[in-house]
Amino acid sequence: MGGPPLVGWLVVLLGAATGISCLLRSRRAYASASGERQVARAEGVKGLGMALMALPAPALDQRPWGPPLFTAVFGAMTLWSLSLLIREHHPAHHVHLAVGSAAMVYMAVAMGLTPSGAGSAGTSGMAGMTGMDGGSLGVPVLTGVLLVYFGLYAVWAALRMLPAVGAAPAGSGAVGGSGSAVVTGGVPGAVLRAPELAAACRVSLGIGMFAMLLTM
Repeated sequence: MGGPPLVGWLVVLLGAATGISCLLRSRRAYASASGERQVARAEGVKGLGMALMALPAPALDQRPWGPPLFTAVFGAMTLWSLSLLIREHHPAHHVHLAVGSAAMVYMAVAMGLTPSGAGSAGTSGMAGMTGMDGGSLGVPVLTGVLLVYFGLYAVWAALRMLPAVGAAPAGSGAVGGSGSAVVTGGVPGAVLRAPELAAACRVSLGIGMFAMLLTM
């Protein structure tokens, strides 16, 4: 990922926070169905992968193991997401996961094709993903299409949060309503059960993907 190191560190923080929160949500106590847990786990892995991929070289030099590892992990996740389209409900979620995982593969391959010494001095991984002449790697048209997709997705997911936030009844507490919630645990448990957290995770992942693609 090109651009100043500060951008990379912001993506690291965003991806790590999102990944951890998604993995916490994937616990059986906080997810109502196995499909929801699978999506949350996949989103958690994607967030942590984004954080690792965006790390600047002073923190972690990812060459030569980084690109093959990211390609293998997210390539497998892409195939898994596509397989869920046949077996699970909510196909829109699985289509989005497949697109996101494929985009991660695309960026990992571009990162692996970065010539040695290209990009900013002392950078590696996404931080050095620029061409020999300072231009971008990858296919510009494909990068542009993915930019539009993730930009629109982040806006759409954010707009979907607005009615949910405004419609929360006072004193309702957890998602289960009046005293019928299966899971207790105070404020942390209520936050993990809140549907707004799932939407916020998807907004964060969309923004992170947009930022990473923008700096290619």
